[in-house]
Amino acid sequence: MLQNVAAVLLDGVHPFELGVVCEVFGIDRSDEDLPKYDFAVVSAEGPALSTHVGGLSVSTPYGLDRLEEADLITVPAGSDYARREYPPELLAALRRAVDRGSRVLSVCSGVFVLGAAGLLDGRRCAVHWHHAEELARQYPTVAVSPDVLYVDEDPVITSAGTAAGIDACLHIVRKEQGPEVANKIARRMVVPPHRDGGQAQYIERPLPRSSCDTVGEVLAWMEQHLDEEVTVDQLAARAHMSPRTFARRFQQETGTTPYRWILRQRVLLAQRLLEATDETMDSIAWRTGFGTAAALRHQFVRALGTTPHAYRRTFRGPDAVPAA
Repeated sequence: MLQNVAAVLLDGVHPFELGVVCEVFGIDRSDEDLPKYDFAVVSAEGPALSTHVGGLSVSTPYGLDRLEEADLITVPAGSDYARREYPPELLAALRRAVDRGSRVLSVCSGVFVLGAAGLLDGRRCAVHWHHAEELARQYPTVAVSPDVLYVDEDPVITSAGTAAGIDACLHIVRKEQGPEVANKIARRMVVPPHRDGGQAQYIERPLPRSSCDTVGEVLAWMEQHLDEEVTVDQLAARAHMSPRTFARRFQQETGTTPYRWILRQRVLLAQRLLEATDETMDSIAWRTGFGTAAALRHQFVRALGTTPHAYRRTFRGPDAVPAA
């Protein structure tokens, strides 16, 4: 049973991510028949810690010895966590916790602490999409999932940026104490107990164009003609190459196939139109080359894990213009 929870902090901790953990586990809601956790904020670097917010600091009487009794240790995000060194005593304490059966949870860049402790090796993990490439570079044995809100590889739970920490915390409550408890806590926080989709819908441009020496002009043409159906033969002819050579060069310079590249660009265009216009789903489907609203929905869900209607509500509010 989940009873004893600790949030371990390092210098430069982000107050919001710390606040997420405190809100779920640190508030006494026993008057509503909700669990009261034995919660403590623990410092890994002395009694007073700075934050990334000017003039705001955190002080606590608890040191690393408090982690020895915790059922769950949370590691909120902090500044430069991807590039700093961590106290060996902290890393050892995290490893001991997992060895004795406790859980560890990272919020956003807190995942780098778990990586330094060796707790991610051979596991799948979530991280804010901004940090995904760096995490994969530092820990090549880790399966980084930059398109999900959180990953439960019990006893290691990792979450993506900021609000995804709420999702992960509520997931742990739901897992340990049931959906009724998680739902009540979520209602008190005025947040959904579970969010659909993943963080892919929040990434601005997951496939940025790299330096393309031989297919750059074709890419520019493709971006201007997303509503047209084109074949590899036609694209190769525009590049003055054979289809086989064009396909090979395209893969080398973009890291993907022409079909997948144009499909992703169509989804990106659909995202922009859903955010910025009142166009109907049929109109957006036509402009993006998907043809029908059903095809748009199918590819949108596959790429982002959410529907076009839900995406529009998320980014434009509940009063967004519905499809005709």
